[in-house]
Amino acid sequence: MKKALIIIRWVVGILFIFSGLIKVNDPLGLSFKMQEFFEVWGIPFFNKFSLGMSIIMNMLEVGCGVALLVGFRFKITIRFLLLLIIFFTFLTGYAVLSGKIKTCGCLGDCLPLKAGMSFTKDIILLILIVLLAIFEKDVKPVFSTVYTSSILMLTLVACVLIQDVVINYLPFIDCLPFKMGNNIIEQMKKPKDYIPDSTVITYQYKKGEKQIEFDQNNFPEDFDSTYTFVNRFDKLIRKGTGGAKITDFNLTTPSGNDTTMALLGVPKYILVLSNDYRGENWLKEMIKVKEYCDKYNMPIFYVTSQSEDNTSKVTKAGILVLKCDATVIKTAARVNSTYFFMNNATIFSKYGDRDLNKLLEAAEKLNKL
Repeated sequence: MKKALIIIRWVVGILFIFSGLIKVNDPLGLSFKMQEFFEVWGIPFFNKFSLGMSIIMNMLEVGCGVALLVGFRFKITIRFLLLLIIFFTFLTGYAVLSGKIKTCGCLGDCLPLKAGMSFTKDIILLILIVLLAIFEKDVKPVFSTVYTSSILMLTLVACVLIQDVVINYLPFIDCLPFKMGNNIIEQMKKPKDYIPDSTVITYQYKKGEKQIEFDQNNFPEDFDSTYTFVNRFDKLIRKGTGGAKITDFNLTTPSGNDTTMALLGVPKYILVLSNDYRGENWLKEMIKVKEYCDKYNMPIFYVTSQSEDNTSKVTKAGILVLKCDATVIKTAARVNSTYFFMNNATIFSKYGDRDLNKLLEAAEKLNKL
């Protein structure tokens, strides 16, 4: 049994560390997934706390995995792991049963698992952790308390520092369809064997104290004014095959003209993706990049979801403004703002706006192509 416990301990610990580190690389991605849950649950107020919650959740996941492996205060560690896995199982279970969340974000964008696969994984982990809890007396620490405490502390500090870097710059490993080297047009194409999801419009009504759910072809025979509308959504009937990796990427002029394909045919240009105006210093740095690009007759475009009133200063600076959906921008640009150096539809390179020197160097390299 002791050998089995050692194997279980290493399997659970490594999985928690691996899962946590993937999300440490991109805490904003997890925060966006949290916001998706909040929107579905009707509590969008929590959206503003999602990034902080994401950072803490990633630290707990990695920290508990490390603590389990080194044997730090095993009783406390195993109880934390139980709480975490119960919470994760609830989320993935909800995603499976409701059909409203396609992926739970358990392994980030690098390894996007379907809700059913994530739920199965969590059930297995739950069983393994329960076994560790039952036989916790047979699990011995690997190092002394001083060493285990030091290792755990260094792990948590490292998690904080790494997440601070990727939030202010960009993830170390880019797993998004907008990563460097990708061709946006190719990423927008559907596979030849593509089959769309089969869905049915589903309604939720309340009659008295009872909530009733039915689709558009099966209205209750006694349907009348006593039914109170609750919700309407598309319920998944049959899962299709994977579609295009990039969807809803549409760039329009302030007047509403779609310029997506025309722009993606331009030889060399820069897209600055941002959902927020970040102040005068931020604008001055963008102007520096523009002035540098002007020497090479290389256009620069500010892509945003903001209204014209919020982009007036950018327009006055001589930078062309294009409109795009806020969710698409958050998906493509983890740093607000992110500079995309484009060669036609191919992403030549991309940098967060804090890398001013790298931005200027990238502009020069792009010009030499």
